[in-house]
Amino acid sequence: MGKQDIFSRTVAHYLAPIKDYLDDPAVTEVMINHADEIYIEREGVIERIQSRFADEEAYEAAVNNILQFTNQTLSEDNPLIDARLPDGSRVHVVKEPCSRHGTAVSIRKFAKSMLDIDWLVELGALTPQANEYLKIMVLAEKNLLVAGGTSTGKTSLLNALSSYIPPGSRIVVIEDSAELQLQQEHILSMETKPPDKYGRGAVGIRELFRSSLRLRPDRIIIGEVRGGEALDMIQAMTSGQGGSMGTLHANHPVDALNRLETMALMSEIELPLHALRAQISSAIDVLVQMNRFVGGRRLVTHIAEVDTLGDDGRYQIRDVFNMQPVISENGEKTMQLTWSGERSSLAGKLRPNEENLVSKWTREIFGTED
Repeated sequence: MGKQDIFSRTVAHYLAPIKDYLDDPAVTEVMINHADEIYIEREGVIERIQSRFADEEAYEAAVNNILQFTNQTLSEDNPLIDARLPDGSRVHVVKEPCSRHGTAVSIRKFAKSMLDIDWLVELGALTPQANEYLKIMVLAEKNLLVAGGTSTGKTSLLNALSSYIPPGSRIVVIEDSAELQLQQEHILSMETKPPDKYGRGAVGIRELFRSSLRLRPDRIIIGEVRGGEALDMIQAMTSGQGGSMGTLHANHPVDALNRLETMALMSEIELPLHALRAQISSAIDVLVQMNRFVGGRRLVTHIAEVDTLGDDGRYQIRDVFNMQPVISENGEKTMQLTWSGERSSLAGKLRPNEENLVSKWTREIFGTED
């Protein structure tokens, strides 16, 4: 019997109160606050469900049995666990005293449908025109960051965009907990390692990124940029490591650059602020902003290209796409991701294989003629 089969039986037995929700493709996350207080996120809306565990003892047994598949154990020395389960879902567990009212668990499910770029377009998270623009930028080996708040769909979009990386590329993926499910053949997946109970042996994103540069990658994808590794990433991008991608938490494209700057300053290397900003503006080519709206809809709200620093030393971005009011056929006014009228910095500079992808959707953006 394989590990996946054992995991499935463990879930069926110990997580019986929430199994139906774990099996429901419309449910993206299950959040357990207490044995008798469980919430789910279904189609973007959070709701409390009636299911509950028999008692605290049954709940704790369920948590401990699920954690055996993460090779980690809850304890006073290790009250926080963030890990990946055999089915690809991510589990986060918080134990007392960090969680004041008992053990809390969140299981974020891995949904295969979220990996399909066409599905995201059909859902309305991305328009066909913006999709084609991003495809060309990925093929052109531009460095791209997907920004957004918690649970806005950053990882799902990054997964989808990675499908545009040409076959045969050697891709190194770096994550805290493996969530990305790339479909290419040549992938080297790297995952951080927590310290042992004595605080030894930890391997973080920064160490993995430095290691990845020695593995001859064509593309590097970082699941989430969150610390001093930002400076290593920026310097690698400005040194010719094109076509890299990642996500970070930010609510606006300019905020994303400012946050990247703050994280780079967390490194042990000191750089003059102007020099750091110049490197960031040179390293990052495209920023894709995602937001979550009332009702749970997750949409791309901005796609911006990063220009050189302004004379005042501040970042300059150019919105290629942003949200604009659109009147539907029935006269209803809605907001939709729309081309801003700005041409891409690649206009007139595309290589033949990239020009072949330009259609009616992006002809004006890239400045190609019939």
